[in-house]
This record gives sequence, C-alpha cells and structure tokens, in this order.
Amino acid sequence: MPRFLLIRAAQALFTLWVVVTLVFLLIHATGDPIAVLAPEQMSAHSRAVLRAALGLDRPLPVQYVRYLAGVLHGNLGVSYYSGQPAMALILERVPVTLELVGLSMGVAVGLGVPFGIWAAVRPDSVADRVLRSLSVLGSSVPTFFLAILLIYFFSVAFNVLPASGAGSLRHYIMPAFTLAFFRIALFTRLVRSTLLETLSQNHVRTARAKGVSEPVVILKHALRTALLPLVTVFGLQFGQLFAGAVITETIFALPGMNRMALQALYRLDYPVILAYVLVVAAMFVTINFLVDLAYGLLDPRVRHHG
Repeated sequence: MPRFLLIRAAQALFTLWVVVTLVFLLIHATGDPIAVLAPEQMSAHSRAVLRAALGLDRPLPVQYVRYLAGVLHGNLGVSYYSGQPAMALILERVPVTLELVGLSMGVAVGLGVPFGIWAAVRPDSVADRVLRSLSVLGSSVPTFFLAILLIYFFSVAFNVLPASGAGSLRHYIMPAFTLAFFRIALFTRLVRSTLLETLSQNHVRTARAKGVSEPVVILKHALRTALLPLVTVFGLQFGQLFAGAVITETIFALPGMNRMALQALYRLDYPVILAYVLVVAAMFVTINFLVDLAYGLLDPRVRHHG
C-alpha cells in the first residue's frame, strides 16, 4: 500500500507541474499584458517602468523560475483591478463553490444510487420503466432552463426560496438541485446497468445458491463491484462541477470562484485567471488521487497492480 500511495502521489505532482508549466506558456503566448494595462497615451518610459515593476523585463527562464517560486508560496501577484492578491481573491470564493458542489453531489448520490438499485432489482417493472423515463428527462433538460423554471416557481410565483445570494442553506437549495438534476439521472442509469451486470456474475449466483439472503447478496456481494464505475464517474462529475458551475453561479448570483473567473476573463485580469486555473488543476489532481485510493480500497487487485 505505501508503494501504491507513493506512485500515485508522484504522478499527481508531475501532472500538477505540467499544468503549471502549460499555464505559464499559454499566458505568455497571449500577448503583452502591458498593452492591456497601459493607456494609449502612456509614454514609452512609463511603459518600461511598469514592465520592470511587473518583472516582465527579465528573460523568460528567469520569469519561469520566479513563477514557480510564486506558485510554491501561493503568491501569484495581485489583481490588475482590485490590487488584492489574486490567489486570496480566488480562495475566499472557493468555499461557496465547494458548498454548492458538495450539496449537489450529495443529492445526486443520495437519490441516484437508491433509484439505480431499485431499478436493477426489479428490471422491467413499472418502477424501472418510470425511473428510466425520468433519467432520460433529467439528461435532456438544460441547466439554465431548469434554473429559470425554479426561480420562476419558487421565488417569483410562490416566494418560498431566495433567488440569489449565499447567506444561508436556503440560498443553495435551488442551485444545488439545478446541478444535481442531471447527475441523479446519470447515477441512476449507471448503477442500474452495472448492478444488473454484476448480479449475473458467478460469485453472486454462488452466494444465492448458498442461501444468502437477497439484501445481503445485493449490498455485500454485488454492490461493491458495481460501485467501481460510480467512483470514477463521481470524481469526474465533482471536478466538472467545481470548474464548470459558472452558469449556475451567475444565474443565482452566487459569489463563487467560477463567477469571479468569468469576470476576470472579461477584464483580462491575468493573475486572477492564473490563480483560478491553478486551483482547478490542484482540485482535479486531488480528485484523481482520491479516486485511485478508493479503487485500491474497493478492489485490491488495483492496489497490487499499481
């Protein structure tokens, strides 16, 4: 197990270094930041002073070394517009995004997994057909359209939930359900298909032949194997929501990091964009590392192979 952890940790660090290097190269390939910051009437001398103040007058390898040192210390410069540290601006918005994503994934797993089990143990029943139809519906409704519908009914028509802000748990109910709706359908279909396949395998048939009760067969013998694909999809969906909840955060006016990154993109606020990309990359690396650990715990063959 220690060797397995060391290999995965080394792979995670290498991936993070590659992302950090690519971000540096892409930022320098987009053009001269001075052209964005400096007004047209600024003199050449003033531009040179500004370039020196930002460290852009140094050779690219020197800038790269300073950049890596800044990444290691969490110092990515200050926002061009607010003057505050870029990483601090992003990190203070991360809790809002994490709360939103955590609630969404909790709802998706809490409903999708039981629905999938229910549909798998009763194939072709009325419940199975209803759940399959609902899963198709959940995969077809656009996120922004569902968000607008929820705001209209629960905020405008009935006035039972706030339409914007992040002051309490009530503010997260509609955004979390908006993001969870598609994932409930996804997890329902995934658990149903994998569990149906697992229930037909030899070790499950052997357990039934030995007289093991059906709940024990499903929960102990079949579900553990069926959860392996779910772990992978859960990790991918968590990362996707963490970096892609910008529409939901914007519609519900949540002060999350995705909304701030969108504003920084409009303003060409490169330090804030860089901080956002690094936080997202670190989250994806962490999620992949945790998924590998979960695989190793659920399936010892993965651990020994690694």
